[in-house]
Amino acid sequence: MTDRLSPLALMEKLINFPTVSRDTNIPLIDWVAEYLESHGIASHRYVDPDQPKHALFAHVGPDQEGAIVLSGHTDVVPIDGQPWESDPFTVVEKEGRYYGRGTCDMKGFDALALWALVEAHYAGVKRPLQIAFSFDEEIGCTGAPPMIAAMQGVVPKGSAVIVGEPSNMQAVTGHKGGTGFDTHVVGFEVHSSMLHKGVNAIMSGAKLIEWANEMNTANMAMKPNDIAAMFDPPFTTVHVGMIEGGTAHNITAKDCRFALDFRVVPGEDKDKWGAAYLKKVAEVEKQMKSVVPGTRIDVTPRFDVPALQPENDGAAEMIVRQITGDNASHKVSYGTEAGQFQDAGYSAVICGPGDIAQAHQPNEFIEISQFDAGHEFMRKLVAKLAE
Repeated sequence: MTDRLSPLALMEKLINFPTVSRDTNIPLIDWVAEYLESHGIASHRYVDPDQPKHALFAHVGPDQEGAIVLSGHTDVVPIDGQPWESDPFTVVEKEGRYYGRGTCDMKGFDALALWALVEAHYAGVKRPLQIAFSFDEEIGCTGAPPMIAAMQGVVPKGSAVIVGEPSNMQAVTGHKGGTGFDTHVVGFEVHSSMLHKGVNAIMSGAKLIEWANEMNTANMAMKPNDIAAMFDPPFTTVHVGMIEGGTAHNITAKDCRFALDFRVVPGEDKDKWGAAYLKKVAEVEKQMKSVVPGTRIDVTPRFDVPALQPENDGAAEMIVRQITGDNASHKVSYGTEAGQFQDAGYSAVICGPGDIAQAHQPNEFIEISQFDAGHEFMRKLVAKLAE
């Protein structure tokens, strides 16, 4: 029988796998499955039909519904261009912190969840515990929905999901929804001295980006309703973080590509925001075609993440508050897989070790005190399930 590894040893192992979202995560999933099997725990997979990526889920305890589900993603963001002072895929302990890509977001939690599942198995818990490890969270939470669907009927349905995104071990009960679009503006090249005969894709795309600025200005000026006021910022935001295009300074750009994202407060219809953007796209495209008919704007949906709606006496929130003693109200503006579990009929809450400010950063770290607090949370959870 394989030794029961400590949370730190498990985190060190998971971080050794460079599961950047653009690459496969199968070696990590294979190792987790083998580790669980060595302790007599069966696991199940969702296999993505279009790329070499797997999700994994497992159940211990009575074969009945009502499990607590510990949910984490296995992918991490790239390290490209970041000035790391140590190997990103090796855990380094220094000055009260564990450094490494994913220590905070979120292989630290994954390790704690894996530890808890094995401990719950040996403790003979009376209420079941599950883990659910997804992929492609970092590129729009696209891996969780098919995994959640695959869980149905394979393991008994859980009643409460704890998504372990870094929250400083606080109970986060609401987050914004998100939707994003890849936009490709196709213009017509001419010499810039004759720009009136061409269509500059960058300058046409700039009209769409300026629309985003106008929406942010208008939203910021409105008085937030009670739900929006819980968030920082207390309004829906529109953001463009990547743009590319053009071939030379004296040629009207033939192509311009950018990604436009919405972070939508709960209660607002994110589909209406998408429709408003497409209306603006049609307006700009019409202007382009009036100059050169063959020009166009292609818009492709990139991700669609539902908001996490605050629950009234939700089962997930209740158990986290019982263990942590945290009774304050916490909401976040980033999106997670919690809203997707909630949409699938689970009670959901966010609670994990670490500070979101460290996520995606060079020299990413988690405070050892936070990791230890996560470990203590899992000890108490297993003990509670064994009562």
